[in-house]
Amino acid sequence: MRPRHILAMTAALATMLTLAALPAAAQGSLNVYCSAQVEWCQAAANAFQKETGIRVNMSQKGSGEVLAQIRAEAQNPRGDIWFGGTGDPHLQAAEDKLTAEYRSPTLDQLHDWARKQAEESKFRTVGIYAGALGFGYNSELLARRNAAAPACWKDLLDPRFRNEIQMANPQSSGTAYVMIATIVQLMGEEPAFEYLKGMHRNVNAYPRSGTGPIKAVARGETGVSISFVHDAVTERLGGFPVQYVVPCEGTGYEIGSMSIIAGSRNERNARRFYDWALTPAAQQLGAEAKSFQTPSNRATPVPAEAPKMDQIRLIDYDFAKYGTSAERRRLIERWDREVNSLPR
Repeated sequence: MRPRHILAMTAALATMLTLAALPAAAQGSLNVYCSAQVEWCQAAANAFQKETGIRVNMSQKGSGEVLAQIRAEAQNPRGDIWFGGTGDPHLQAAEDKLTAEYRSPTLDQLHDWARKQAEESKFRTVGIYAGALGFGYNSELLARRNAAAPACWKDLLDPRFRNEIQMANPQSSGTAYVMIATIVQLMGEEPAFEYLKGMHRNVNAYPRSGTGPIKAVARGETGVSISFVHDAVTERLGGFPVQYVVPCEGTGYEIGSMSIIAGSRNERNARRFYDWALTPAAQQLGAEAKSFQTPSNRATPVPAEAPKMDQIRLIDYDFAKYGTSAERRRLIERWDREVNSLPR
């Protein structure tokens, strides 16, 4: 074989090997808005990119903030898929057709509550995990102040918790909106707002993020937080003196959800991520990232550290009503007008 033929074959082989080594370029990209904990967001992005070769650009924000961003970008979507965060904002996005209909072939593998989330949204969102609302508290800080931990919603009105409570701001946090909707369903709307006004006197801050209050508890900046109890488990396993309790009167819960953004530029890759995120292998990444919600796929092992949902007194949370845009907007506006404006 003549030298120039050998050189040509070598060059062709080198080109083929180069292309084979660059799957990300061939597979394209995916823009993920993530409202789960940042460690889980990053773990999911890294695992999906490694498995598929699709380049993942991930942005982590609270679910209220992502909903506002998707609304603002509706005429020119920049995101492709929204992963995690409380289900109410996902349902509101579905109602306003800001998210796309998609029926994953994995739907039959999911718990009833996850499939119901998909059905109620006309298959514009789906449940990926569930978690109960409760209180986190810093056991060392409360002990130093000789204050017993709260056991019931009514305890948060007690003077012993003056300036000791943090709850996220419902204008940006889905966690805080679930709290308001829970109290309204437990007490009735008028008593609920009287309760929120009374609790306001004991609140020292309303952080933007739903995990902000429990992180403040872990750092000893506040004694008590209103949080999803699995977030308290995360902080405790991180070595902080954090415990949790579920309110004695009963509590609400979230169905953390996932939605494909309408008009996505990378819809094919978004569907691929959607299917992947509903598999047991993908859902186990949550526990590996120290997030201890209950996964939606029935075959996904529930972490031993996760709060046992079947042992918690849950209210019959009305996702259909409190997941609508009008109800969310009305309750948050009332909270801002009647509660957040009060002096403390």
